[in-house]
Amino acid sequence: MPENIDADAGLDWARARGKGALAERMGIDFVEFTTERCVATMPVEGNTQPAGLLHGGAYVVLGESLGSMAANMHAGPGRLAVGVDINATHTRSATSGVVTGTCVPLHLGRSMTVHEIVVTDEQGRRCSTIRITNVIKDSPGAS
Repeated sequence: MPENIDADAGLDWARARGKGALAERMGIDFVEFTTERCVATMPVEGNTQPAGLLHGGAYVVLGESLGSMAANMHAGPGRLAVGVDINATHTRSATSGVVTGTCVPLHLGRSMTVHEIVVTDEQGRRCSTIRITNVIKDSPGAS
């Protein structure tokens, strides 16, 4: 499990690992990645519900993308973090521009992690708060 990985190495790790097809489709972009703080952006356009608001599920996809990646960085080689619980509270609606998710660890254990992701609009207003719990296990095929 990496201790304090520096920002450049963390971002390189995240980009090399890949963000997955859904995150790609939604336009999520990792901009900062360390063990203590991960940040990504996502456009509102293309991720809205019929009323023109950012879809609540889009907030959750951004949060899970950040929290799961952060948990996997913490897990280290030969281990795999998988989500077992996620919840979100939406407190404001974004209608345009870009939202930013900032992920910080609440608990980094040997077998479990908990991360909080705060999603803000371009004015810095909190739109959603997401909490994700991941269980860490040996990767399939790891000895």
